[in-house]
Amino acid sequence: MQSSILKITYSCLIFTVIFCCFSCQNELTAEQEKSVFRYNEHANITSLDPAFAKDQRNIWAVNQLYNQLVQLDDSLNIIPDLAKSWKISESGLQYTFQLRKDVFFHKNEVFGKDSTRLLNAEDVVYSFQRLTDEDIASPGSWIMRNVKNISAVDDFTVKIELKKVFPAFLGLLSMNYTGILPKEMEKLDFHKNPIGTGPFYLKKWKSNEKLVFRKNENYFEKDENGNSLPYLEAVAISFLPEKQSEFMQFTLGNLDFMSGLDAAYKDELLTSTGNLRPKYEKEIQIEKTPYLNMEYIGISLQGDQKVDSKTLRKALNYGFSRENMIAYLRNGIGYPAENSFIPKGLPGHSEKPVYPYNLKKAKELVKEFRKENNGIRPKINLATTAQYLDICEFLQREWQKIGVEVKVEVMPASTLLQQRSAGKLQTFRASWIADYPDAENYLSLFYSENFAPNGPNYTRFSSAEYDELYQKSLTLPELENRVNLYKKMDSIVMNEAAVIPLYYDEVVRFSRNNVKGLGINPQNLLDLRRVYKK
Repeated sequence: MQSSILKITYSCLIFTVIFCCFSCQNELTAEQEKSVFRYNEHANITSLDPAFAKDQRNIWAVNQLYNQLVQLDDSLNIIPDLAKSWKISESGLQYTFQLRKDVFFHKNEVFGKDSTRLLNAEDVVYSFQRLTDEDIASPGSWIMRNVKNISAVDDFTVKIELKKVFPAFLGLLSMNYTGILPKEMEKLDFHKNPIGTGPFYLKKWKSNEKLVFRKNENYFEKDENGNSLPYLEAVAISFLPEKQSEFMQFTLGNLDFMSGLDAAYKDELLTSTGNLRPKYEKEIQIEKTPYLNMEYIGISLQGDQKVDSKTLRKALNYGFSRENMIAYLRNGIGYPAENSFIPKGLPGHSEKPVYPYNLKKAKELVKEFRKENNGIRPKINLATTAQYLDICEFLQREWQKIGVEVKVEVMPASTLLQQRSAGKLQTFRASWIADYPDAENYLSLFYSENFAPNGPNYTRFSSAEYDELYQKSLTLPELENRVNLYKKMDSIVMNEAAVIPLYYDEVVRFSRNNVKGLGINPQNLLDLRRVYKK
């Protein structure tokens, strides 16, 4: 009886995803149906308000609806978006943006029946000030923390004044939190009327069922041949929670795209070296690029749970094979993080190995630790969530070989985050995805004024030399001048073994072979403006 119920439930799930994927077709012509891009989210998109574009599922959706003042290209260069140009004062405190004069908001009744209006500087001021509204409580409010004033100089000129110099500020403005809205949004419900200037507009949204975007015919961007963007007629997002079911629908051709690597299908889809298995090569294509995501083990350096022995911390860094971890647990996806906390793809990253796998050296360091501690065998507690249990059990086995006893504690993500911020975990699995394309974003994790819970310094690392270099880097507007300081700071962290870097992640994208123009970028941002289907 139970088996029959499970089969019926599974069949219903499959029907749901097919229904969701094709739900917009009855509103399109047969030719337009060929131009619908379909993908799945495992959890509900919680908001189409850019002020809440915190999670990837929300960011991807919001990115189709809104534009920012600036954007990043696939090489992480800052390029114009709504702002056609900008100037930064010699002091580094004033940013003046000249807006495009051909950008219109999505049509909405708030502008009059079947009407729109031109974007202006007051909309930018409204959107940025809204981020700091306590009633809205945006998780992106920190972007405006260093902003002293923002004003509309005229209809198409915006001036932003900072409290203190922060060279990475322009990169912050590329984040989806800063999507520009019309002033009229204060009267509207984002669930029904999310109005932006983006390449698509909201057509239909049923929570946990389907989300449909349609092409914005008034979108301002054109390709190099003068053709209007976007090429697609629509985007259809389904919400199938099971990753195995998503994989099945993707291989059947009912989804056009799938992102990331999951244990549910990694061995079926990929070889141990990260290549597509031959049986899928005719139907599926794979793209990979370095991802601005650092996976690491954090170590508490202060408080009751501290691991204050640099000798032991170095032993842990030397005492496991990162290459084997990537090969066996991730099917070759990722790069061993032996040399730098700053990930591949960012200026400041070092290619010189600091902690190559060295079993002999790790054992010698453990012996040294025991001599320093009256022969006591080192013991550590390693906290993780269930999603990363395989990696932590791998470390447990490897570290036992060098004489370190490891207890792996599995806990809910919310509990881990809370205890990590409170300094109650001895070691913990963590990751850091760049908010903006500057190594400062990673190095801020070790600045002493950023001690958790008031900042991202969860290890509670403290170094006067490091702090001095960090503060100095914030005064240098030119990236090439900052990079030298970034490398010095990174070297301090690595030599102190303040963390245990595991691997530099990779963006992995699978799409059907008829999908063209998808592209790939180190932030794993989904950009559908130039996508089309053959």
